Amino acid sequence: MSSVISRKPLTSPELKPDSLWARIKENKTSYLFIAPFAILFSVFTVFPVLLSIVLSFTYFNMLEFPTWVGWNNYIRLFLADDVFLIAVKNTLLFAVITGPVSYFMCFIFAWFINELQPKLRAFLTLLFYAPSISGNVYVIWKLIFSADTYGYINAQLINLGIIDSPIAWLITPKYMMPIVILVTLWMSLGTSFLVFIAGLQGISRTLYEAGAIDGIRNRWQELWFLTIPAMKDYMMFGAIMSITGSFQAAGQLQALTGPTPTDYATWTVMQHLLDYGNVRYEMGYASAIAVVLFLVMVGSQKLVQRLLNKVGA
Repeated sequence: MSSVISRKPLTSPELKPDSLWARIKENKTSYLFIAPFAILFSVFTVFPVLLSIVLSFTYFNMLEFPTWVGWNNYIRLFLADDVFLIAVKNTLLFAVITGPVSYFMCFIFAWFINELQPKLRAFLTLLFYAPSISGNVYVIWKLIFSADTYGYINAQLINLGIIDSPIAWLITPKYMMPIVILVTLWMSLGTSFLVFIAGLQGISRTLYEAGAIDGIRNRWQELWFLTIPAMKDYMMFGAIMSITGSFQAAGQLQALTGPTPTDYATWTVMQHLLDYGNVRYEMGYASAIAVVLFLVMVGSQKLVQRLLNKVGA
């Protein structure tokens, strides 16, 4: 004897199971928990980005209502602003060197330190991380590269007979960019470094044991086929931090070479943006610079994500 059991449909006919609203209703408790963060993120991140895109097509001086100018800001940016083109060149040079180098430094140092004893690992982690949180460290570097004989570099070179008179390291254009890159790399073991150590600590030893059974024969194969694939999320976060930090460089450059460097030798896109936004109050033009910088960073992050997806494949 067969019986037919009627079941009530999970969703009403007018509500498709795959619709966004259906998923929201089904997981409404989870959405309530993330609502505070989502609201704050939308108000202070998403909305300003969208507003900046709109303002980039206007003339806005903070006093008068924005006036629509269309693509004029972008045309002026690429065809009439020579300083911006210098800033683009400097930013790309700075980002191409400091971004990848600091990223690999963070990972390699974290990888080596992770193999040490816990007490030694904790000490070295603090030692390497300390420069990134040293607020007034630029004072030391300015003293090291001081333009007079009291500067450590000049004093040593004069004592060794290599130079006859002091060199103005932070004023001479050909020395300025290499120095700020050096200082930036020295301070680069920051958040990404800690994230990589945390990621390495979270990898189970059983993964390496299984890898040894499957034919992993040395540490480099272990790194490529096991460690990096297991840390892809951490490495993507580190890449985002490195890219963002490199393209948004401004404070450390101004601290070393001043607010207006000689011949704009260390002038970056971020400094150009701050100049028009905070000094000249041309918010429409500053918004156009911000949009260009945002698109470049998003494109760089997408490229890095595609490269990371190929690791270990």
